[in-house]
Amino acid sequence: MIRLWVFTLLLLWAHLCAAQVVSHQLPVNSGTESLPEAVRGVWLTNVASDVLYTREGIEQAVELCVELGLNSIFVVTWNKGQTLYPSQVMQDFTGVAMDPELDPKQMGRDPLQELIDAAHRHNIKVFAWFEFGFAASHGAQGGELIRRKPHWASLDVHGELVTKNGFEWMNALDPEVQAFMTSLVLEVVRNYDVDGIQGDDRLPAMPSEGGYNPGIAAAYRDETGALPPADSKNPQWVQWRANRLNQYAAALYRAVKAEDPHTIVSFSPSVFPWSREQYLQDWPSWLAQGSVDLLIPQVYRHQLDSYRNTLRETLGYVPEAQRASFAPGVLIKVGSTMPSQELMRGMLAANREAGLLGEVFFFYEGLEHYREIIRSSYASRPVRFPEAL
Repeated sequence: MIRLWVFTLLLLWAHLCAAQVVSHQLPVNSGTESLPEAVRGVWLTNVASDVLYTREGIEQAVELCVELGLNSIFVVTWNKGQTLYPSQVMQDFTGVAMDPELDPKQMGRDPLQELIDAAHRHNIKVFAWFEFGFAASHGAQGGELIRRKPHWASLDVHGELVTKNGFEWMNALDPEVQAFMTSLVLEVVRNYDVDGIQGDDRLPAMPSEGGYNPGIAAAYRDETGALPPADSKNPQWVQWRANRLNQYAAALYRAVKAEDPHTIVSFSPSVFPWSREQYLQDWPSWLAQGSVDLLIPQVYRHQLDSYRNTLRETLGYVPEAQRASFAPGVLIKVGSTMPSQELMRGMLAANREAGLLGEVFFFYEGLEHYREIIRSSYASRPVRFPEAL
């Protein structure tokens, strides 16, 4: 009996030693068991895409994501001043609960719930993507939001509604506007089994041309002893407003976690420091203050050298300890412009060379064009979604 016990101990010890030798011999990125987990996702929108208009389209989109090895879908939830789910907040505010184009026959559809049901059957996580963020409209002079709440408009140095790249903006520094945005986010967290929420280059954000509203100007004067400079890119003025958005990012994060501590807070800003100079997005501060669980900067470039350089520079702002919660945004379609097959392979290779095993593609309608490239890239490196998030 004693000899059997000793033999068993020796056998266990030998097995442990062998396992340790194997683990030390294997490179970090070889073998499925030693691979770090990664986010592999895609943005799904209602612009230039018909997917969300039918349950069948949603089912087909999820099936393609399963085939390609994607584990996350970032679905548009808020754009053009409307929600893409039945919203009591918007019903009370405008009398329209959801974008009527998604349910023209008043059948009681809920595209967000349909996507959650389809994706979760395949263990794909769903993020509610608040695409327009603090942008009130696109080409509609502020739309219904600013019509109902004129004082919500972000004003430039001339006192005019801030318009940039076709988008008209709310004053993202106004506590009332911030409360409205938070109410939409929390409505989704409270009523849907989403895995996360996401803001992008419009949440939290505002063009640096904005913020000349009387109340904001008075607050700046009280804190600095001077009125806001006429130069909207003045570094002190830029950072002061960016700090206000940093505070909102922290407040939104706390509010989401208070509602559901398991909901992932994801942001997909522009690349830094351009993001701060143009849209007051000081996202390295979001990382430092712990206001983001998953960061997906939009590394959107049309040449491989530019992509590699921008990716390297962007990673330079992400501490090593937070790299596991980082995934680059990769542009695969905008209008009729799409990267070549060679560029697509090169961008994925650049990510792997940087130690990144995942990315998020903008946007869904480009996936089919790169079906084999994506599938083959992911088939050799199976991963799960990072459970630590």
